[in-house]
Amino acid sequence: MRAALPTTPTGPQYEGMEYRFLGRTGLRVSPICLGTMNFGPQTDEPTSHRIMDAALDAGINFFDTANVYGDYETEQIIGRWFAQGGSRREKVVLATKVYNGRDPWPNRSRLSAVHIRQACEDSLRRLQTDHIDLYQMHHIDRDTPWDEIWQAMDLLVQQGKVVYVGSSNFAGWHIAQSCEAARRRGSLGLVSEQSLYHLNARTVELEVLPACQAYGVGVLPWSPLGGGLLGGALQKVTEGRRGAERIRAQVERHRDRLEAWEVLCAELGEAPADVALAWLLAQPAVTAPIVGPRTLDQLTGAYRALELELETSTLEALDKIFPGPGGTAPEAYAW
Repeated sequence: MRAALPTTPTGPQYEGMEYRFLGRTGLRVSPICLGTMNFGPQTDEPTSHRIMDAALDAGINFFDTANVYGDYETEQIIGRWFAQGGSRREKVVLATKVYNGRDPWPNRSRLSAVHIRQACEDSLRRLQTDHIDLYQMHHIDRDTPWDEIWQAMDLLVQQGKVVYVGSSNFAGWHIAQSCEAARRRGSLGLVSEQSLYHLNARTVELEVLPACQAYGVGVLPWSPLGGGLLGGALQKVTEGRRGAERIRAQVERHRDRLEAWEVLCAELGEAPADVALAWLLAQPAVTAPIVGPRTLDQLTGAYRALELELETSTLEALDKIFPGPGGTAPEAYAW
């Protein structure tokens, strides 16, 4: 088992795709994770299937979903795609999540052992598979003891229904608590953490990223483009292509930063979305940003980020436009 990760090591290549180890494990995943939240609510099933086929063709083998996406429809769309055969399931590192539930009945949400067991069985049925490669706790549950959570997860691993366990939206101390509780049980513990992380949201650099590096937990940034803010939003709003009130409000709030950001990207001759993804890929502990395309073009457009190597001067310029918290805690705010 590898120790703490100063950087994310890489594995072999497949048709130009350079794979990375997920945290301290020997599991090799693509440096882009295909997020599927839009499958169903935003993207119809035939298009969703074409996007997943195109991802595999490009060597993207890491797919992320959650039990409640699309009111449970997203997992079903993926399951019907797996059912088409062609080694689709065998090629995919499949990640889904447990915590939320649409059923208000007691024990149909959160992380009790009862709900973890029920939710796993439900996801397996919808996904039409016999195992989940990465089963992620979608949120911290402050009411359930770690021993109960790990007992439930360990049982799923022993039954062959789950291979690895990850987390999402955990604080740094939650990651430490969880990993130490697993260690006491002789369990592998967390191997990944999904966090909100992008140029305009860098709070996780204080404690979450250091905790992940210390425990060998791979980081999977969600919303890597800040909900579209870093994807050329200023230009799109100016051209009338993004009229949503939420986006317009964010653009106005961050207009000075966005103006400098989009000028820098223009000077580089690169699309803002590609630069934003390339910046994340250059960050220590990051394994793979989660890209959630609504269209096939949005997926293929993300490939350019894999080719971009940002120079030191560019990284320094980005730090000036989007200053982080000043480093890791406590040095970021104390002598």
